[in-house]
Amino acid sequence: MPFESTTILAGGIIGVGATFLMDLWNLFLKRAFQIPSLDYCLLGRWLGHMPMGTFRHVNIAAASRRPLECQLGWVAHYSIGISLAVTFVLLAPAAWLERPTVLPALLFGLGTVVFPFLVLQPSLGLGIASTRAPKPLQARLKSLGTHAVFGLGLYICALGWRWIGRAA
Repeated sequence: MPFESTTILAGGIIGVGATFLMDLWNLFLKRAFQIPSLDYCLLGRWLGHMPMGTFRHVNIAAASRRPLECQLGWVAHYSIGISLAVTFVLLAPAAWLERPTVLPALLFGLGTVVFPFLVLQPSLGLGIASTRAPKPLQARLKSLGTHAVFGLGLYICALGWRWIGRAA
């Protein structure tokens, strides 16, 4: 896909939508099945410790609180979703935004699970792919499902982008 301002704008809007759908999915899991999601305040705490040189924690929940950690965590969460979506749109075939298909978006979404498995979870003290989580298999399946929903969200939001473009 060419590097154009409309492509970047589309990726950003699609990223916000896909991240929001992922959040709705996690809310559903929490309410319907009592499956907890990542507390984005803890993501903010992790990021808040980085300027002091601490990148890995034994247990992020036991680490000292950081100012504005919840706000930082939520901004980071959506910034990551937007960045991933823009990356996907730029890497996708040129016609994907005009005629979105589900498979590339779903595969990309599933591929993004490497970030929590190999970076975030170990850094928070959960081990690679949540090996030290209280329920490792549940945590892994939840991560995979959540990132699949992000991929489906990329597709659904791209359809919405296309529909809005045709209506304008």
